[in-house]
Amino acid sequence: MVSRFAITALAAALLSACAVGPDHVRPHMAVPERLGAGDAAAPPTAGVAADATAAATAANAPAAFDDAFLQGLGDPLLAQLVDEALHANHDLRIALSRLDRADALLRGARLDALPAVTASGEVADVRSSAAQAPGVARADRDGEQWSAGISAGWELDLFGRVRRGIEAGRAEAGASAADLRALQVVVAGEVAGTYVQLRGAQERLRVARANRDNQQRTLDLVEARLAAGAGTEFDSARARAQLETTAARIPALDAQVQVAMHRLAVLTGRDPGALVAVLAPQRPLPVLPPRIDPGTPGALLRLRPDVAAAEARLHAATARIGVAAADLFPRFSLGGLIGSQAVDASALFERDSETRIVALGIDWSFLDVGRVRARIGAANAQAEGELARYQQSVLLALEDTENALVRHARTRSEDAHLERAAIEAAQAAQLARARFEAGASGLLDVLDAERVQLQAQDAFADGRTRSASSAVALYRALAGGWPGRVPERERIAGRR
Repeated sequence: MVSRFAITALAAALLSACAVGPDHVRPHMAVPERLGAGDAAAPPTAGVAADATAAATAANAPAAFDDAFLQGLGDPLLAQLVDEALHANHDLRIALSRLDRADALLRGARLDALPAVTASGEVADVRSSAAQAPGVARADRDGEQWSAGISAGWELDLFGRVRRGIEAGRAEAGASAADLRALQVVVAGEVAGTYVQLRGAQERLRVARANRDNQQRTLDLVEARLAAGAGTEFDSARARAQLETTAARIPALDAQVQVAMHRLAVLTGRDPGALVAVLAPQRPLPVLPPRIDPGTPGALLRLRPDVAAAEARLHAATARIGVAAADLFPRFSLGGLIGSQAVDASALFERDSETRIVALGIDWSFLDVGRVRARIGAANAQAEGELARYQQSVLLALEDTENALVRHARTRSEDAHLERAAIEAAQAAQLARARFEAGASGLLDVLDAERVQLQAQDAFADGRTRSASSAVALYRALAGGWPGRVPERERIAGRR
């Protein structure tokens, strides 16, 4: 019996190398040779064939938080806020729970490849009927029955149903890990973007207050001249109207500052007012890196966790075709039981109480082949959909990066013009005020120069904010890290 069991198990092991269904192959897509095709200063790009690859495992993919990027922005408080968000953000905790669930399901799928072993025991008070024990007195038909045993069942995975299931579970776990990394990118980018908006709003608020103070001094001068009989009520009314218009900008900008502080607190897992005292003191906008190298499209697609998640789900859908196709073939299983049965507890494990069963089972749904082929068709359709989703994710990743590169380049160029405009407007306002005080020009020149100064300085502050925001957007498009940087660990809830 033992030799027959060993021969059967050996034959199953030899046959288990076969697995029905298609094997996953990374899709081949044509991508540009380089990024930055939208830059007019760059030479035209040539299309070449390249593998649009994505990291399928969490171990080789970059984490979303990138110290070098934040250090390049030169703001330790921003780096601290991003780090705290990656440890305490509730959206990340939800994504982490999904990853834990996928890991648990994968462990369960792997156990399907091993024998299922159970132990059982039973004691029963038994009365046999007169038909079961003819000629036996009623009192003698009562008795006890004791039994104990260990049973095992093992599906012989001859056609790869179990192995394809494990493969699908492994790919789903990889997709959940990539989803977590993608959300890390989003959270880190949102913290950095909100922080930039905060500092930008504070700078615009400072500009508005400084211009209000300048216009207040102009109004004081006009009213002093009016009191001395050298001015008019018309000049005073115009100066007061411009002052009130400038002052009206301050409450809205202050509201933007408060909203940004509340948002940063919630992103780091705190109540909305927790960071007001820390963030209220004005700081300059983060320093932008002089140049951002996006690398090659192939490197980008290996870094993007959304592309990795799409490929992992395509892999899982491909493996499930094999799970469905395995039902076209018979399913073999080995079962066995070793136990003991006796009518008395003291005789339960004696030699003559031994029982055993070794069985080979066959389950084949060939008579239900219509339903099996319907399930195979559904699995094929699912895989086709995941292939389209993967191809779309590649195109969206390239589009996202190209757009971010164009916006960042254009906002940096715009900054230079806005800075010069702000400097010239400030000088013009200063000259106009000096000429007015000297009586060489009228109040209208002063008011117009002050209005242009406010617009130019506010536009420069807003432009610098958009430049910093575009750098953060490019950071997100490049998956939260620059090419060639491999993080030491994932930084989420102290794990992995």
